[in-house]
Amino acid sequence: MLTDERGNASIGLACGLAQEIIRTFGEVRLRVYGTSMAPSILPGDFVSIERASLQDISPREIVLYLRNGRLFAHRVVDRKIAPTAGGSEEPCLITRGDRLSHDDPPVFSAELLGRVVSVKRGNRKVQLPGMESHHPIARLLRASDRVTYLYVRLAASWRTLFPRRAKCQA
Repeated sequence: MLTDERGNASIGLACGLAQEIIRTFGEVRLRVYGTSMAPSILPGDFVSIERASLQDISPREIVLYLRNGRLFAHRVVDRKIAPTAGGSEEPCLITRGDRLSHDDPPVFSAELLGRVVSVKRGNRKVQLPGMESHHPIARLLRASDRVTYLYVRLAASWRTLFPRRAKCQA
């Protein structure tokens, strides 16, 4: 059984449960904890995932995949044919977090769970991020973990200090 650095098995169980839900029901909603997709997706955001096959995914979309007992939501930067562990070649996706400077190892069909179809931040739905990794803010966050930490803290406190008020419809 997979465990975290403290020997806690709940992470492996949660990832397995998310995988089972999306493969059985076709959709799942998850809270994001990492910063690899900042500024597009921030820690605490909820992402809605819909099941999709490798052939349905296009570059620039954000996908969810399971690898080594962990879930990753990263942007597709390319599609390729790559060798598998068995020596054959299969189509795959090349992904990368918006804040990261390196591509992930190829994502094969067996690892892919689906595509991100919406992002909810606080009480509001945000536009599905289409930001490229060469965006100035993404480049700045890629350059420094400290700047990323400050950006995430500022974004969280901004929501607290300036909550969006409901508008009355006439």
